[in-house]
Amino acid sequence: MIANQVVLLLMLSILWPSAALPFTPGNIGNLFGTPENDGRVLQRSKRGWMWNQFFLLEEYSGNDHQYVGKLHSNMDRGEGNVKYVLTGDGAGSLFLIDEKSGDIHATKRLDREEKAMYTLNAKVLDRRTNLELEPDTEFNIKIHDINDNEPKFAKEIYFASVPEMSEVGTSVATVTANDADDETYGNSAKLVYSILQGQPYFSVDSENGTIKTALPGMDREVKENYQVVIQAKDMAGQMGGLSGTTTVSITLSDVNDSPPRFANHSFRVTAVESTEIGGAVGRIKADDPDVGRNAEMEYSIVGGHDTFDIITDQTTQEGVIIIKKALDYETKRDFEFRVEVKNTYLDSRFIHGLKFKDYATVKVTVEDVDEPPGFTRNPYIIEVHEDTAAGSFVGVVSARDPDADNKLCCFCFFYSYF
Repeated sequence: MIANQVVLLLMLSILWPSAALPFTPGNIGNLFGTPENDGRVLQRSKRGWMWNQFFLLEEYSGNDHQYVGKLHSNMDRGEGNVKYVLTGDGAGSLFLIDEKSGDIHATKRLDREEKAMYTLNAKVLDRRTNLELEPDTEFNIKIHDINDNEPKFAKEIYFASVPEMSEVGTSVATVTANDADDETYGNSAKLVYSILQGQPYFSVDSENGTIKTALPGMDREVKENYQVVIQAKDMAGQMGGLSGTTTVSITLSDVNDSPPRFANHSFRVTAVESTEIGGAVGRIKADDPDVGRNAEMEYSIVGGHDTFDIITDQTTQEGVIIIKKALDYETKRDFEFRVEVKNTYLDSRFIHGLKFKDYATVKVTVEDVDEPPGFTRNPYIIEVHEDTAAGSFVGVVSARDPDADNKLCCFCFFYSYF
């Protein structure tokens, strides 16, 4: 007794002929029973299939429905007694089958990035009785990728920093793009990175998108910011590949590579003699092109001084000259001392060959304060006889102006009667 068998032939679309899989029947061990006349049940093996999927290109742009493949039963003798039916993912909507011929078509453009594979079941029915002639056969329709997605970076602009004076090859940042195409098929998602803007200062690793310094001695004080444009191109960078770009804003961070310097190495300061001890009489300033703690300075008087001191204004980084000892214009009017300025923080990489200090001379002139004249004695006691004639000489009083020697003083009399 010969069992009825169904042969399902899968024929691939001519759009992908190289992916066609030949049909080869084989034994998969499924058993079904067929009664014989003598009452015995003979066990016969059911024919199985080596194939399990169709391949279909995504984004079909033709005017007609896209051909997928063909189902065929060896019971179909062309008499119209067999009906082919599809069930499963997209059956009846995305995928239609001609129930007479077994031809399968896709009704819409399919996007692999939305769904990469569809699982369906093939049925062969008797058209008159609607009974299955064979159990369902499951198969897949796998959507083959085309290069329809450009690489995309997560951000339009990235921000990064690297210390100035870094060695060539110092890593700055890594930026990577994503490509929604199939990484396992062809080169549609194989990305190559290149630098479109930012040379010769920076380079990028073509495989992993790591940006590195490419030029030695980049100085923040000369140029602080760089705009680097990175491109990611698919198809392994080959012609015809799609690409995406992003911008990386790179800032050179400061290191202490510049010493403080006085623009003038001589300063003149005027100090009022009445200034209280601890009071400020003047300010001097050195310049440091570095920033932050790298530009912090400290001032001091070389060898010290008994009358003046200098402290650092932490806000302005100026040297503030203050009084240690009361000034006296009449005693000393001019002072001169030497001031040293130096960085409070030093970077060991840059201290060789550079003096991170500078010197200036400060001259202080004491300004006089108008002080009243004073009598040389107080009080004066002069005795006068009662019969002394008017205009007679009775004694001498004297006064002195401390602001100037030999300066004339005016005298006035105030009468007091006992």
